[in-house]
Amino acid sequence: MARIVIADDDADIRELVVFKLRHGGHEVVPVGDGAAAVEACTAEKPDLVILDVMMPGMSGLDAARALRKDSNMDGLPIIMLTARAQESDIEQGFEAGADDYIVKPFSPRELASRVSAVLARTR
Repeated sequence: MARIVIADDDADIRELVVFKLRHGGHEVVPVGDGAAAVEACTAEKPDLVILDVMMPGMSGLDAARALRKDSNMDGLPIIMLTARAQESDIEQGFEAGADDYIVKPFSPRELASRVSAVLARTR
């Protein structure tokens, strides 16, 4: 399956996502903020990264922008997983480089389906 980095400052959500993705056979690297996500992506060379938008320090949007600027991360799919649901928030997510945007609260089954779809499109 895939190696996935998940960045969310909410430990409960992070654990739910990790559980669901590991249950689906993925290798998951959980981190608590955007800077740690960028570091993990640089070290782990994942197949996908899932970013919360609102995190302390580096936001998910800033992490996405940093990953898109890194030539070693070319083609890395990014999914935003966030409570920010306004149309302008979604636009900002895609402008920062997101391949998909999932609004919290979310269905773990839908998350797994979207992860599979994004991975299928980018492999």
